[in-house]
Amino acid sequence: MNLRKVIPAAALLAMTIVVTGCGSQEDGQEDGGETPKQVTMNEQQAIDRAEEIIHQAVDGMSPKPTLEPTGLEAVGPCIARDDHGPDDRLQVTVAYKLTGVPGSEAKKLVRQARDAWLKQGYTYNSSGEDDWSGPFPSVYMRTEPDDFWMDAMTGVVDRAKGEGLASLGVTSPCFLPPGQSTASTTADPAALETPQADDPAGRRALAHSSRIYDALRVSSAPPQPGEGLSTIRDTSGTSVHHTWSTEPLPEAETVRALARAQAYFQSAGWSVRHVPTGAGTPAVFARNPEEGTIAQVAPSTTGTVRIAVTTPGSGPAHTDA
Repeated sequence: MNLRKVIPAAALLAMTIVVTGCGSQEDGQEDGGETPKQVTMNEQQAIDRAEEIIHQAVDGMSPKPTLEPTGLEAVGPCIARDDHGPDDRLQVTVAYKLTGVPGSEAKKLVRQARDAWLKQGYTYNSSGEDDWSGPFPSVYMRTEPDDFWMDAMTGVVDRAKGEGLASLGVTSPCFLPPGQSTASTTADPAALETPQADDPAGRRALAHSSRIYDALRVSSAPPQPGEGLSTIRDTSGTSVHHTWSTEPLPEAETVRALARAQAYFQSAGWSVRHVPTGAGTPAVFARNPEEGTIAQVAPSTTGTVRIAVTTPGSGPAHTDA
């Protein structure tokens, strides 16, 4: 289905800028629409703490893996809020693949990461962990009291042989950018504009959204405030954002839809990782290595799945396939 028929392109006064990791509902805003929680932390402190959590898991591992960065940007906007409102706080996400060990050791490395984090006093988040009877388990945990979220996962390399590739990821709470004392919850209308019909970046964002829609195989919801196609201009340059949501889904169907989205991204050559969410089920976060487009498919506490595609304002043009 072509999403141009479902979600119109329009200039909007408020939108969710969804480009990287997601924290818990506590880090964003409560259902009553209160001001987002303030966290006293800066970018370097968040990165250092995330790296510390990674090394707490890795330093005692046997066999000893090599940490290979996933290539995803470490720092990006906070997406903890679940009401489609803007949020100008930042968030750090650090992720590594564990390479240099046999694929048959992936499950063992994930278990060792879990055990190391448990010894640190960290706890499971609401999604717990996968069944360890299979060859490709995953575990989702969080630190206390500073509320970093992390995962240890196995990606499939050779299903027949039970070989995988382990990865670790850590996501910080949301924190204020340098020099800012309070979080803004109102987007600047001057920063938004409707992309032109012949804009390659706008077409590219819509094309990716359409393919994600096909992969999810669930119905989209009517456009909500803050959703649609918009161009953002800031100090880092110009990017085009396309955001939309599915209809509310049962939890089991949400999990299946996210798995289909992940399978699509992996088959298309995107870098993929999971990010914990306040809804319990991890979001799928993907980056297209050729053009730098970032996509997130994230469950919400309302039962909908929120989709966001962010593509650079310049880059290779793609048609709506």
